[in-house]
Amino acid sequence: MTKFLIACLSFLMISNTYSQSIDVDSWTQDLDAYKSNFEKNHIDLYHNIDKVTFEKELRQIKSNLKNKTDLEVIIDLMRLTRKIGDGHTAFSLRGFKTHHFPIEIYNVNGQWRVIKTTKEHKNLLGKILTQIDENPIDKVAQEVSKVAQYVENKQSEIIRTGQYLMKSEVLFGLKLIKNQRKANFVFLHDTGKKTKVSLKAIAKTDYNEKTEFESFTINIPEIQKPSDTKIDYLWFSPIKNTSAIYIKFESYPSFQDMEAFGGSLLYYINKNQIKQVVIDLRNNGGGDFFIGTFLAYYLNLANSIDWKSGVYVLTDKVTFSAATSNASQFRQMLNAKIIGEPTGSNPTGYQDMGEFTLPNSGRIVTYSKRLFRFQEHVTQGVQPDVQIPYDWKDYSNGIDNMMQWIIKDILKK
Repeated sequence: MTKFLIACLSFLMISNTYSQSIDVDSWTQDLDAYKSNFEKNHIDLYHNIDKVTFEKELRQIKSNLKNKTDLEVIIDLMRLTRKIGDGHTAFSLRGFKTHHFPIEIYNVNGQWRVIKTTKEHKNLLGKILTQIDENPIDKVAQEVSKVAQYVENKQSEIIRTGQYLMKSEVLFGLKLIKNQRKANFVFLHDTGKKTKVSLKAIAKTDYNEKTEFESFTINIPEIQKPSDTKIDYLWFSPIKNTSAIYIKFESYPSFQDMEAFGGSLLYYINKNQIKQVVIDLRNNGGGDFFIGTFLAYYLNLANSIDWKSGVYVLTDKVTFSAATSNASQFRQMLNAKIIGEPTGSNPTGYQDMGEFTLPNSGRIVTYSKRLFRFQEHVTQGVQPDVQIPYDWKDYSNGIDNMMQWIIKDILKK
């Protein structure tokens, strides 16, 4: 009897609320709140999915509640929310006790490469993921892409699919893996050799706070991060053997911090008669784009800059939200040339995130509050003047091929 009770307790601890039967009445109330809050708060809820289709799919979710687990309902709502079709509207997994398989992947030329992993599995770094359990990776990615959140165009779809693809609850909820915390992964080496590994998912808090990782290190020999920088994601440095300066702009500080940064930057530019400026907005997830315009204000005060052809802005698929807006603005305000990949957000589209919480499940839902138009013509992401995708051979060898192009272009001047 004691062994039986221990076994039952262990099962309950492992299965938790995501696989137990749900409270149908509570979820019904949540679904009503989901719809009413969206209609009340979203600036244009039916801009991509029409109201009739939205309501039909919501009724289908309601009618199947008694046959669903909590996790399956969450997956259904992620799928429906995705169809609303803008990057700031999402059925968030924030506060959800997710688990992550110990690798991070990035799509390079249609192949899902391992770009980060735990020290235990560092031999997988750079390998191509081809299969999870019995499912080919293309099938897995296709199903995950339908529920991945914060998607606005094909660039963000690739990035978000890769992120959600490593969440064990998502794979389990989509019935792509048999065990909620463990799965078999198959990797392909460039030599043609295959490796099969059983990986266990790690709780999000442990993943973020207690896990040691191995990843590729990208170096730009001509640029050295200052040792006295106050903000890791916002700093500037001269580019060696040029009259140019590089600005790392990976996230948004406060207005006060940007004011201090802008003043210091302007002083340096004037003192050293800087002619070219490179603003790196890659991997910038967004923030307050008005703070970005503050940077443009300070730069515009510098007379030594070559305002005809001396300003460059770097973007990639992970240039999101406000960073996309600023990239488009810098093209207009600073006559900047955009270099790199199209951005993961659209310069004309729905932005400025708000949120509400469902009353019973406590799930957080986000929505768009504003419509911004930073381009006359609608495009899927800010399109670069010079499109340069990441080169896998360079990346795996620690070389930044986009910055290489810019430095060569500067040296021609």
